[in-house]
Amino acid sequence: QVQLVDTGGGLVQAGGSLRLSCAASGRTFSNYFMGWFRQAPGKEREFVAHISWSGRTTAYVDSVKGRFTISRDNAKNTVYLQMNSLKPEDTAVYYCAADTRDMVRITPAYWGQGTQVTVSS
Repeated sequence: QVQLVDTGGGLVQAGGSLRLSCAASGRTFSNYFMGWFRQAPGKEREFVAHISWSGRTTAYVDSVKGRFTISRDNAKNTVYLQMNSLKPEDTAVYYCAADTRDMVRITPAYWGQGTQVTVSS
């Protein structure tokens, strides 16, 4: 089992920045892909970004490329999502996720509880 606790959401104006954090515990953190998904009201949950166990491989949904950066610190068992140039359409509940597999096209096995990000125009 992997337990994930995601934090860092909040209310920010368009153009602003937030950094989400996800602290993992349980099995060996460095064995897992880590990622972020989001779900806006009335929409399906969507993949946002992931990072491989080594940190050398990352992937992003097109709508956040150039604005969001995912990173991880295996010594702290933590993954981050730095979100810059936020737009109102980024408003959603953001969920941290973990899986041993590349999570672009799968439903990850482990999830955080979610943190609300609201971007005002």
